[in-house]
Amino acid sequence: MHWTSNESPLTDRVARHIFRDDLEYQHLARREHPHVITQADFLFGTDDELTDPETVFRKLRWGGQFVYASRKGGPTGKLAKRFTERGFRLTHGPGVLRSGWPIPFFARKTHYFVARKTLLIQPRELSDRFTYHVQLQDCERRPGQPCTVLKEVPATERVAARLHKRFPDLSTDIIEKRSRKFTEKIFPLFLTREAAMLQILQRDLPARYAGRVPRLLDKETDSRGFVRKLKMNWLRSGGAQLPQIEFARQCAELLHVLHDTVGVIHLDLRLDNIVITEAGVSFVDFGSSVRVGENLADNPLLDTLFEELMRTSEIQRMLERMTLSGRVTSPVIRNGYQKVDKSVDFFYLAVQINNPLKNPDFDGLVAYDPQSPHAVALKKMTDEVLRPKDLQNPKYRSAADMLRGIQLIAES
Repeated sequence: MHWTSNESPLTDRVARHIFRDDLEYQHLARREHPHVITQADFLFGTDDELTDPETVFRKLRWGGQFVYASRKGGPTGKLAKRFTERGFRLTHGPGVLRSGWPIPFFARKTHYFVARKTLLIQPRELSDRFTYHVQLQDCERRPGQPCTVLKEVPATERVAARLHKRFPDLSTDIIEKRSRKFTEKIFPLFLTREAAMLQILQRDLPARYAGRVPRLLDKETDSRGFVRKLKMNWLRSGGAQLPQIEFARQCAELLHVLHDTVGVIHLDLRLDNIVITEAGVSFVDFGSSVRVGENLADNPLLDTLFEELMRTSEIQRMLERMTLSGRVTSPVIRNGYQKVDKSVDFFYLAVQINNPLKNPDFDGLVAYDPQSPHAVALKKMTDEVLRPKDLQNPKYRSAADMLRGIQLIAES
């Protein structure tokens, strides 16, 4: 489900004028739901409420739109410019609507603009993770069609700023050298691999799952053949609300197909790389993925990078903590520690499905009650995945096993 908030007579009038025949608005702006969730698809602001771009950015889903209306023309134009500088693109306006008498002097004016959130991370904002520059494109040039996603190697300056924040004691020369290595070698290498993985998925994924991973639309390479830009279809967060058990089932089913039919290991299956779309639970960001049985040692740089990734990733750090504390005793999972292995995906998904709302984007998309019978049963299953009663013969050894366990819970 999707909700809107902060509607007023002014913004309502603008919305009725701008979105009269807009299918996106009709589909996503469910006005019959007054509850304001963590993130929405449409938000509304006026002179007195919700005018800060940073606040709106946090409250909107990626691709969501902000409708602003005011009686004041000058401030509206200035505010619109601020939004374009903070991760938004104007879709309508700045403009003016007139109401009342048809005589211009006596007509009441409503100044407005509509801005879409097109960036994942705001300009000048530094995330905790090294990341690509990702933005939505083509939203307004393709009426009735969804936006596309552009993913590209970030600017060297942005990488340098991130390195300086993380390693403040490093000299400028070292930071510049490392930044160039990231933008000239590491990022292009992983982006090239992601393009290849998407092509493998496009070729080998059974048709019924094809809409649940991104599809490569285009790519731009440099003189060495490395990919600098990827264009993909947009898997927009949305769709019908899923019970937690159905969310878990679809996650395990898709992972099982990736592992055992296509032969791809994701390796970064965090909740923010899972989206709920009209097609169902979907996985994105295959930049760290590998093929089952792939020999990474054939490429020394790649081998070194994955070796470091398997030591420092969020998933591996969690696995280390849980192993040392005794919360993970499964020999299957422990065998995958610091290795490129299916068990990495298997382990992390088993943990994630127990609290899906850790991803705020799932608020309103996954119905989760930790005290419900299904939630309690899923938690018990996860405990068995992590700490099997029979260490010599664990009940859960793969995504396929986990899928069977979830299906039994659903049927009980």
